[in-house]
Parts: sequence; C-alpha cells; structure tokens
Amino acid sequence: QVDFAFVVWRSFPERIVGFPTRSHFWDPEQRRWGYTSKWTNELSIVLTAAAFYHRYYHSLFTEYLPAGLRELVDGLAACEDILMNILVATVTKLPPIKVTQRKQHKENSLQQVKGTAGVAGGQRFSQRQDCLNQLVDWFGYMPLVSSQLRLDPVLFKDQVSVLRKKYPHLEKP
Repeated sequence: QVDFAFVVWRSFPERIVGFPTRSHFWDPEQRRWGYTSKWTNELSIVLTAAAFYHRYYHSLFTEYLPAGLRELVDGLAACEDILMNILVATVTKLPPIKVTQRKQHKENSLQQVKGTAGVAGGQRFSQRQDCLNQLVDWFGYMPLVSSQLRLDPVLFKDQVSVLRKKYPHLEKP
C-alpha cells in the first residue's frame, strides 16, 4: 500500500497523496467553515502523518511562511497538516489524492462519546475546526479544493497481478 501510494505520488508530484482524509464544508447555521472526519465521498485534506508530498512544499512551510502564520499554527494544536493542505492547494489549485487502504479503521462512536478519549477527541476536533477558520481568515478565502478521487491498489496494474490471472494473455503488458 505504501509502495502504491508512492507510485501514485510520482505520477502526481504536485499534490499531497495519502491515506487518512478529512473534508471541509460551509456550515450556514454557524456561518463558518466546518471540518469533518465522517466517511463521505468528498475529501479536501489528507493528513500528513501518512502522506507523500514534494519537498518543495516542505521548504515553503518551514522557511517561507510569514512569521505571523507560523505563530498562529504553533499556538493551535493539530493545525500543521491543515496548513500544509491549504498551502499546497493555494499553490496548485488542486485537491489532494486519497489512496484507499485495504483495512479501514473506523473510530468507535461509543468510545468518542464516553470517557476521556471522547472528550479529548472532541476537543482536538474543535481545535482543528478553529484552526481551519483562522487559516481561512488569514488567507482571505478558502483555498482547499474538494474531490471524490480515490485510487485503489486493487485496481492498479502490475506484473504480479497479471501473473496471477487465470488468462494472463488477455491483458496487454
């Protein structure tokens, strides 16, 4: 899966390519941007803990961002990956790419509601939403781009899968 994600990134080096995704949406009731980890078809953020992106963006992030923006992100917990996605979307005007995983890890909703894990998770989620809105205020617009594109390694053509097929001669190499 990691090898496949790297191959995808090499095909799209201007984008963030990775596994866990999130999305943003406009909340008309609160009149602000929302942030969600719900499993929907839309995605606009790839968490950088399991992602590939070009070192050019890392250089922009670490060396060229304005000091005020760095201070904002340093003051907010769990904000670096949102800023990285906003930075890449600002430069490219393109969404990230999700690479699907074989085993999906869903969070237990009971665990989120009860106990300290739920409280900590809710607090972290709130911090991420605040981060998103403060970054949008900083940039003056919402740079994130939504997408429904997911690339699946099961559908990826490689020579190993051709050799395992019952009729390999039907597929051109």
